[in-house]
Amino acid sequence: MADPFLYDTGERSRYGCLGHEVQIEHIKAYVCRPSFFTDKAVIVIHDIFGWLFPDIRYIVDLIAGHGYITICPDFFKGTDPWKTTDHWADFADWMKAHDPMKVDKEADVVLKYLKEQCGAKKIGIVGFSWGGMAVHHLMLKNPELTAGVSLYGIIRDSEERYNLLNPTFFIFGEKDHTISYDQITLLEEKLKQYCKVAYKIKVYPGQVHGFAQLKPEDMKPEDKPYIEEARKDMIDWIKMFI
Repeated sequence: MADPFLYDTGERSRYGCLGHEVQIEHIKAYVCRPSFFTDKAVIVIHDIFGWLFPDIRYIVDLIAGHGYITICPDFFKGTDPWKTTDHWADFADWMKAHDPMKVDKEADVVLKYLKEQCGAKKIGIVGFSWGGMAVHHLMLKNPELTAGVSLYGIIRDSEERYNLLNPTFFIFGEKDHTISYDQITLLEEKLKQYCKVAYKIKVYPGQVHGFAQLKPEDMKPEDKPYIEEARKDMIDWIKMFI
């Protein structure tokens, strides 16, 4: 199996997190809040590298800085994330044990926490790669999620994958070799046919899988404008509905 992460995920600059960790029933989570009260929240679903990965914590802090209670739960429930030392030949078996379509129970636990403990009334969701697949699934199943952003979630085609319950934005990289342009075209055609809510699909030139969650110091200069554009688009979509 080809390695879909063309950036060297083993080399990242250190990151001093702005938030803190909490225990929510059987789930650990990283939370960051804005400096003022808000009843708006965003759940961030991590990629295969898990909730401790510096890139995902940077994204949580970034979204919180725009005025949202932002939380990244450990959707792997304490099991090992994929590691840079793991062999891609074992990835299919690892995915069977970490199915992004089986996140409903954990999502419900986190939604309850945000509403009852944080006073959230409008809650959105953002996910990257593995998390992007989970967001696509949850936006089909959970009406409590006001809006979603799925970033380079691999597309699984079936007739039940397109009747979204609430507005959803799909972000892809042009050079993501885990997701073909034909798959993106099919997604758009099927959404036009089945979807009754607002949606958006955008492909960013020259970008590979995993591009949008890089911290500024880890960006390649030629990619930085597209990464910043994708982040702004993500935040703008959230602000439009939450």
